[in-house]
Amino acid sequence: MRLVLALLACVVLRGQQPETLSYGVEWRFVRAGEVQLKYTGDRQSDLTLKSVGLVSSFLKVDDTYRAQYDQGWCATSLNLEAHEGKRNRETKVTFDRARKRSSYLEKDMTSGATVLAKEMEIPACVHEPSGGLQRMRHLKLAAGAATELPVSDGKRLAMVKVEAQGVETVKTPMGEFRAMKYEAFMFNGVIYARKGRLFVWVTEDEKRLPVQIRVQLPFYVGNMTLQLEKVQ
Repeated sequence: MRLVLALLACVVLRGQQPETLSYGVEWRFVRAGEVQLKYTGDRQSDLTLKSVGLVSSFLKVDDTYRAQYDQGWCATSLNLEAHEGKRNRETKVTFDRARKRSSYLEKDMTSGATVLAKEMEIPACVHEPSGGLQRMRHLKLAAGAATELPVSDGKRLAMVKVEAQGVETVKTPMGEFRAMKYEAFMFNGVIYARKGRLFVWVTEDEKRLPVQIRVQLPFYVGNMTLQLEKVQ
């Protein structure tokens, strides 16, 4: 769940107007969680993820993620508070664009102990993982075309490939949409070491809504699919 939160926080951000998108999360054919993503219009995004139903009975998740940006979606900071079962972690990353360095600090919120502290060099403009993905709402790539974006989570830095794979019809609780399917190659040692694939379906209309998001993980973990349920 924590990984999903970090990946998806800003996928929905597209312009200067405030916007809130609500998603339902399906995992192993059951409703596993709810995600709300909010853009306030002041270059800040806020995301919450909570487990629900059967999943919440054996793993209670209550995560929050906040990211801030300069013009052009160049990251300046992110803060993640992850409460997952007995695990309580806070991660703070500062992206110093002038010094071209990032500072990463992860702490155990229960004990106060530092889990990981790290600094690294970055480009003058870099996207944190989710802020980079939101660019999909602006890309408008033709099927088969691809581009690369500089992405860092404070621990790793990579040029992440984003590929448009074709237009599909997607059925969601909000209705049926024609949407371009994109894949962002962030797993398999690029930004995240684990094996997996990330897909985002963005509508072909002027709203460019990310109506479906899927994290495809190994069979012993299972896929997670988010579908858009409400736009405010």
